Amino acid sequence: MSDTPRSRGLYSSLRGLLASGVAILQVRLELLATEVQEEKARLVGLLAYGAAGILLLCAGAVFLAVFLTVLLWDSHRLLVLGIFAALFLGAGALALGVARSHGRADSRLFSASLAELAQDRAAFEPPRE
Repeated sequence: MSDTPRSRGLYSSLRGLLASGVAILQVRLELLATEVQEEKARLVGLLAYGAAGILLLCAGAVFLAVFLTVLLWDSHRLLVLGIFAALFLGAGALALGVARSHGRADSRLFSASLAELAQDRAAFEPPRE
């Protein structure tokens, strides 16, 4: 008597509910993994710009030192060294500025996942009167 249509319907409904729950969980975990990858890419870019900025500023400082050393010589070497020093210092400052703007950008980790979970929770809450 346990194989009545009603008990099979209840069992089928419970299996469907469980399958839906697992599907929702799978989608949320995939979204979470995507957000982790995006955050990792953002941090790699931030580190790359920071490293480039520091490297270029160091190279600019070296060229500036050479420029000051050669300042007393009488040829066009000064112009070339001055241009290279300005170029490296400017590029380094630009790279550090980009890194700083990326670092200051509001990046709330897992914000999309949290928003989706809040929507799921709201969908399962009983309606308020």
